[in-house]
Amino acid sequence: MGDDPSACQHVADPGDRFCRRCGAALPTESEETFVGAFGPVSSGSLPAVGSGIMAGVPEGAGVLVVRRGLNEGATYLLTGDVVTAGREPDSDLFLDDVTVSRRHAQFTRSAEGWRLQDTESLNGTYVNRQRVEDRLLEPGDEVQIGKYRFAYLVGGSA
Repeated sequence: MGDDPSACQHVADPGDRFCRRCGAALPTESEETFVGAFGPVSSGSLPAVGSGIMAGVPEGAGVLVVRRGLNEGATYLLTGDVVTAGREPDSDLFLDDVTVSRRHAQFTRSAEGWRLQDTESLNGTYVNRQRVEDRLLEPGDEVQIGKYRFAYLVGGSA
């Protein structure tokens, strides 16, 4: 395949940052940040992501909504003090795809909210399409782990 990310000739969807077949990074057309201009594909039971708020969840609780990847539309409530994410079956957030490292990232509760730390993953961890090592999440942020994209929301009144 060489060093050319388009060498596998797989057709990527608009907005993909990685090839779904080979996992190679793809060139992006723009570096705009995720602001939730589009709601998640769902039956209408999920919140508008732009507000960053999810009703029906305890005030201040962290929630991840799958916007792209297996189980699109699924929601995950962040509980406890540390939530691990990776391809390792014992991960709290099990992401079964080759673009995800075995121990890819972790979410840690802090006094300010939830922090996301990359745990030396091969493909990196992204918030709003920028690679991060450690970042305090803000409501409405887009989190990308491998080919999975999540909207980070917090509980409250919309």
